[in-house]
Amino acid sequence: MFEWDANGKHYVIREVSTEAEYHAIEELQREAWQFSDLDIVPAATLMATAHAGGCALGAFDNDLMIGFAYGFPAFEDGRVSIHSHMLAVKPEYRNAQAGFYLKLAQREFALSRRIDEITWTYDPLQSLNAHLNFGKLGVIAERYIVNFYGEATSSPLHQGFGTDRLWVRWLLASHHVKTRIQRDQPATRTANRIVDLEEAVKMALVVNEAGQPRLQDFAALLAYDSCMIEIPHDITALKQGDPQSGVVWRQATRAAFLAAIEAGFVVEDFLRDDTADSPRWFYLLGR
Repeated sequence: MFEWDANGKHYVIREVSTEAEYHAIEELQREAWQFSDLDIVPAATLMATAHAGGCALGAFDNDLMIGFAYGFPAFEDGRVSIHSHMLAVKPEYRNAQAGFYLKLAQREFALSRRIDEITWTYDPLQSLNAHLNFGKLGVIAERYIVNFYGEATSSPLHQGFGTDRLWVRWLLASHHVKTRIQRDQPATRTANRIVDLEEAVKMALVVNEAGQPRLQDFAALLAYDSCMIEIPHDITALKQGDPQSGVVWRQATRAAFLAAIEAGFVVEDFLRDDTADSPRWFYLLGR
């Protein structure tokens, strides 16, 4: 069991155990992604996965499930791991850092079973998810997958510009992860900052100019040992206002990530600059 306090309340994360709790995960999937029933992971599958060594965790405010994390055992390149397939939190509880603590509880679950790696995928254009994954948890990424779930799913969030994903690796026992988690406890949590915005722009394969992506000279920039890729602060709002802009950003960043990873780069961090009217976000990649 994993516990924490936030906003004057006490929360608990534990393994899901009852039929009603597994069905509560079904409802949270509908609420978070507005999936049709065809795309919902059903309670029966969740139960079977948990009995076979998978991870089905619920976060609770008293008896109310406010979030969940679900993962299944995996065997990748000869390594035993857990693939964290889904994590969702009720919108009204996201300021309680429930997503962060669900990931920490997943880490404890894996380490207690002598598993030292968790993988998952996410949309690299989502800045808040990138900040959680790289900035607060310390993942790395070596794979970019085009249209991982196909052109679209039944979720409105996954429609209009494809389902490209970064496949991230969370090396649970590494010094980098331990340091990042310790730093990102509530008392000391900070975003990784851009030291020199002008220098970051020079290093970026893609930069944000007035809300639109501009591609720079890939060949020249990939000759160095590090580079950057900028993404919008809020791709969801941008896409809602101008659906075509989402497509343009997807195409630009897809080209940049694929070129960099093909050239031997690894996505290592996600950095923020606050000197402009709204935050600017940059992925940092290194060889």
